Amino acid sequence: MIGRQIIGLMSGTSLDGLDIVLAQFHVENGNYSYEIKAAKTYKWSKKWQIKLAKAKSLSGIKLVELDKQLGKEFSIRVKKFILENQIDPKEITAIASHGHTIFHQPSKGFSHQIGCGTTLAYETGIQVINDFRNKDIIAGGQGAPLVPIGDKLLFSKEAEAFLNLGGISNITFNKGGKKWIAFDICPCNIPLNQLAQQKNLKFDRGGKIAEKGQISFFLLDLLNRLPYYRQQAPKSLGIEWIEEQFNPLIKWNNSTKDNLCTVTEHIAIQISNILDANKIKTVMITGGGAKNNFLIKRIKHHCEANLQIPDPLIVDFKEALIFAFLGELYLSKMPNTLPTVTGAKRPTISGVLHLAEG
Repeated sequence: MIGRQIIGLMSGTSLDGLDIVLAQFHVENGNYSYEIKAAKTYKWSKKWQIKLAKAKSLSGIKLVELDKQLGKEFSIRVKKFILENQIDPKEITAIASHGHTIFHQPSKGFSHQIGCGTTLAYETGIQVINDFRNKDIIAGGQGAPLVPIGDKLLFSKEAEAFLNLGGISNITFNKGGKKWIAFDICPCNIPLNQLAQQKNLKFDRGGKIAEKGQISFFLLDLLNRLPYYRQQAPKSLGIEWIEEQFNPLIKWNNSTKDNLCTVTEHIAIQISNILDANKIKTVMITGGGAKNNFLIKRIKHHCEANLQIPDPLIVDFKEALIFAFLGELYLSKMPNTLPTVTGAKRPTISGVLHLAEG
């Protein structure tokens, strides 16, 4: 059966831009498939990068104001996407928006994303589903990661495990063929990009600067000893943890290339430890870090798994695609979370619907 056409929006912690995907979903005998109709990343301007990076320190009233502004900005970009791809808005069932995470503190009972869904629905004339994390948190879960439901239902025939190298690296796999689990492994593009910015670069393209550096084994040991790595899943990381636990260990006035090399090595070791400990033979890698040739090289050096990098469209837009899929499941009144992944008491149909009537 041909399913709905849904736009998925993803703005990640690495502040690269807003990923937009239009996907059509199909379901037959309980099996799901998809077709990507259009996809594009709209880069954040320097102004927006600064706004989003500083948002966590805003007062309550200023954060509410930014929420509305970002909802308006999302709508401008969605309307541009629709126009550029000659899409008939009447054929779009919904927009499923991740929003942009400002706070993620499940231990305190909340996760907060901005990008006002009501504004987005009104401005585009298309109903919006957002706030996908909080119901899972209310049910006792981490509210993260959410992508594994898509790995399970859309990609499980492609590989044994699914590694996303975004601002934070995370993994999904079917442990022992009995239950799906997923968790955040370690920081990834967030600290790498912060270090590259010391050289007035948005990121270290291909890991070329890192590859020229030398490993600081003192720093590497400090990073590898962080208590988070000894915690059992389910577990998740937020920008707060990086700023409070990870970044203070780095001497930022040291050689940038040596810091980049050391942090890259740390990421590769932590990822490889997980792959080998779980005897994973094939892993699909997506996210911006999949284009970091030096990082991929170091992961290959440390682990036994066969690393698979899929079509560039999936590398770049898998998360936005899966958030569109979360919207598809929501509208079908089907659970769109995995409690074995998040630690929730039960599956939930997560999300909040904003109608576009009037």
